[in-house]
Amino acid sequence: ALQHEIKTNPDYQDFQIDLIENCKLKIENYDLIHYPYFDPFFLTLPLTKTPFIVTVHDLIPIQIAKTIPVGLLTKLFPKGLFPKIFPIGIKGFLKWQIQKYKLKKAKYLLTISHTSKYIIHDILNYPKDKIFTTYLAADPSFKMITNSQLLQNIKTKYNLPDKFILYLGDIGRNKNIPRLAKACLKLKVPLIIAGSSAVKKVPNDPWTKDIKWVQNNQSKYLKSIGFPDDDDKPVIYNLATIYCQPSLSEGFGLPLLEAMQCGTPTCFSQHTALAEVSDYSGLSFDPYSIPDIAKKLKLVLDNNKLRQELIDKGLKRAKCFSWQLCAINTLAVYRLCQLNAQK
Repeated sequence: ALQHEIKTNPDYQDFQIDLIENCKLKIENYDLIHYPYFDPFFLTLPLTKTPFIVTVHDLIPIQIAKTIPVGLLTKLFPKGLFPKIFPIGIKGFLKWQIQKYKLKKAKYLLTISHTSKYIIHDILNYPKDKIFTTYLAADPSFKMITNSQLLQNIKTKYNLPDKFILYLGDIGRNKNIPRLAKACLKLKVPLIIAGSSAVKKVPNDPWTKDIKWVQNNQSKYLKSIGFPDDDDKPVIYNLATIYCQPSLSEGFGLPLLEAMQCGTPTCFSQHTALAEVSDYSGLSFDPYSIPDIAKKLKLVLDNNKLRQELIDKGLKRAKCFSWQLCAINTLAVYRLCQLNAQK
């Protein structure tokens, strides 16, 4: 059994911090501890002799950080005593080393895609046979909607055009939104961005470069609507002509699955977990090529037969994911730990 005490913020990341800070239980009293969240730059894993497993959704912060130069550290250590990666400073670098050390003490790791599994193995050199994939799932509320009045109400509420390409999520460096926006501009089709980061005030630094770009380039072909109400999200997916996720790296890509489950045709970047989740139920493109992004979007926009094929394939593929299956696979890892402890 795993019990814990939660007192405050329901937000996912803050929830984890509160959980660790407010937990009054002695973890030594348990046979197995499961840490369902991992942050490379926050000390979430206490040193303990109790067997534990960790869910590592992805290591995208480490992947991204390797592409962003750090002013002072780069000048002080031009040959890479510290890699050109940690814009949060030496503290962040040291915390990552501590987290990495403790992560290697885990009995097993869980992650959310085979793509993430191999990246985690490459970065940590953690044995592949001790990393297990437990796929995420979309909430049942994401479904095809035929209520024309509801569709019209949400269209009016967010002032959405008749035809548009949708992206839902944040605008991190891995999300590749400027290239998608330029592809949509090339096609003269509006891109609607649903996410809070596009409308927030953010500082000027390398990590917010793409957010600033989106905020400074709003037009009739690029519109940010903020993060929609939960009840409105399935309707917005249904209203979209195409859902597009152009990420350069992705651990899973839950919005892609949500769109598929809503019967929205999808386009996405190849060579990421998005292709694994889609399993050929959408069109993939080279995320570094604006012409290729535009080409694949145009194919779906212009070809109704292809569009219907992608809708049907997406609906079928979406049925392969469920939270029940995720729970079953997670429980299997718990049992494996139990069996190993009995040997």
